[in-house]
Amino acid sequence: MPRAGLTPSAVVEEAERMVDDVGFEGMTLAALAERLGVRQPSLYKHIDGVAGLRRAIAIRAARELTEVLGRAAVGRARGDAITAMAAAHRKWALAHPGRYQVSQTAPELYQASRIGPYPGGEHEKVVADYIQMFSDVLSGFGLAGDDAIDAIRAIRAALHGFVSLEAGGGFAMPHDIDRSHRRLVAALVDALDHWATGPAPAALP
Repeated sequence: MPRAGLTPSAVVEEAERMVDDVGFEGMTLAALAERLGVRQPSLYKHIDGVAGLRRAIAIRAARELTEVLGRAAVGRARGDAITAMAAAHRKWALAHPGRYQVSQTAPELYQASRIGPYPGGEHEKVVADYIQMFSDVLSGFGLAGDDAIDAIRAIRAALHGFVSLEAGGGFAMPHDIDRSHRRLVAALVDALDHWATGPAPAALP
């Protein structure tokens, strides 16, 4: 029986659950319609196809992850903030693997190197808020401009790489994964403590 009162929000919420179950590549509109108890054409009354659905999921996921990290950083500064944010990031990413991967998709118009006013659009604003949150925390280390951008990229790459490998079963050795994560974060904090005063790395030949 078709589900009564279907709304765009209900469609996206079910798609989010499906993405976490099977990944975005495994989510089809036909399968989503079946989960919702409607015919596939009915979905187009509520979403703008697969592209629109992906964008909606990405916006909601990026916003939720930003809020999670923001709450973790409240009342903390410098290394304490980074440590709390890293733990919250890992917990959320592992609990919502599909949504996490989609949340890391950059908007088409967004330039990752830009910190400040966003170029326009809801997705761009959400991603800009996510980046700005890191920038605000890094200001406690005295980092701004290119130094902050380099540091943000390093933090995101390290945290994303760790949780992606962990979620994909890439850490098969019989060793405490929590310990490895703590040491990674500690190394990041130590690097940030010297980021502004350390020598600039030479360009590769």
